[in-house]
Amino acid sequence: PFLASIHFSILIDQTADASFLGWVIASFSLGQMVASPVFGLWSNYRPRKEPLIISLSISVAANCLYAYVHVPASHNKYYMLVARGLVGFGAGNVAVIRSYIAGATSLQERTSSMANTSACQALGFILGPVFQTCFALIGEKGVTWDTIKLQINMYTAPVLLGAFLGVLNIILILILLREHHVDDSGRQCKNVNFEEASTDEVQVLQGNIDQVAVVATNIVFFVILFIFALFETIVTPLTMDMYAWTREQAVLYDGIILAALGVEALIIFMGIKLLSKKIGERAILLGGFIVVWVGFFILLPWGNHFPKIQWEDLHNTSIPNTTFGEIIITLWKSPKEDHNEGPTGCPIGQAWCFYTPMIHLAQFLTSAVLIGIGYPSCNVMSYTLYSKILGPKPQGVYMGWLTASGSAARILGPVFISQVYTSWGPRWAFSLVCGIVMLTIILLGVVYRRLVAFSVRHGRIQE
Repeated sequence: PFLASIHFSILIDQTADASFLGWVIASFSLGQMVASPVFGLWSNYRPRKEPLIISLSISVAANCLYAYVHVPASHNKYYMLVARGLVGFGAGNVAVIRSYIAGATSLQERTSSMANTSACQALGFILGPVFQTCFALIGEKGVTWDTIKLQINMYTAPVLLGAFLGVLNIILILILLREHHVDDSGRQCKNVNFEEASTDEVQVLQGNIDQVAVVATNIVFFVILFIFALFETIVTPLTMDMYAWTREQAVLYDGIILAALGVEALIIFMGIKLLSKKIGERAILLGGFIVVWVGFFILLPWGNHFPKIQWEDLHNTSIPNTTFGEIIITLWKSPKEDHNEGPTGCPIGQAWCFYTPMIHLAQFLTSAVLIGIGYPSCNVMSYTLYSKILGPKPQGVYMGWLTASGSAARILGPVFISQVYTSWGPRWAFSLVCGIVMLTIILLGVVYRRLVAFSVRHGRIQE
């Protein structure tokens, strides 16, 4: 997550319009969606070091390409598109990582290990913007290493750090990573990934995986990432429309809010490790979705107060009328580019501004807190349960599909919210989100009894 977040501060080719920029942003998730099943399948039949090292090498090379995207005389934006797609392709190793954790832990250890991994992701989410701020001190000019034509400035420093961390990860994997596979009880199993045999190894348990539970969990994982992706996307335009914040104020205040949600997620991940032992993963997953539903229900507009109307159409800082790329360019644009912020408020071009009540700040903050509780709970519980449903067999391919579904959600979520919010306003947008969450809660209720560990389902371990 840290590497992903710093990639939003790259140098942009001036010829890249908002629509093309949307493709640049989406290319990360597209690359990850393609790569995840490939790396997952690879890890099932070969030592996991291989796909991990290759994927990290691709990420390092892509980061270096980012750093040199300014060198070609033309078509810089296409090099940027390729670089970001390759970074996403390298990020497909998440499937291998989750597969490794699932295979190296017993059922009792699984939830804690998955929560620790998610906590590290949340920490990266928090620290990413902090590092970006520090890199801004370098300035746009920075220094140039003429011999190799390398510019080190506020735009290239993040990706160079990403390349360095990638190399460091490769070294750590070569030195520290050992293949290890246990069954659901914690007994060591034979596996193609093992380099050495042991006398106390046991055969992997045989049995059919519950495909209904597998499909349901993929849908649940898609929905939770879809919802958080659209929430992240809508925060800045929503607050600018409702509270007449300038672009500079929105970036600052919403940045603080999202960082606070990262800290909240960190606390939730730690608390989940204890709570899951008392009430179980299924109850936390269901409860998390209920909390998310309440969060979006609170976000529905009500009352007699209406947002300030932006009568002038100069420097429209709300969500434009067409593409996801224009949302991103709005968030990306530096406040320094425009010393005169221009008119603020809900743009006259959005007809719903005249008849939709404003969302009070207390509503928004309460909703953000509830979503910040529900999202991390559902996130870690969904792929923890998924790994338990799959059992002790190699999970690379299945984890690849799960990661791919999450990548698809991160593409479709912003597109969905941009179109619905701009055309119909927050009432329709958040009502539809409430409907999606409610359908997911119903789905969980239907398959609740099937969301059990492989060994429990086959009667080898008591739940």
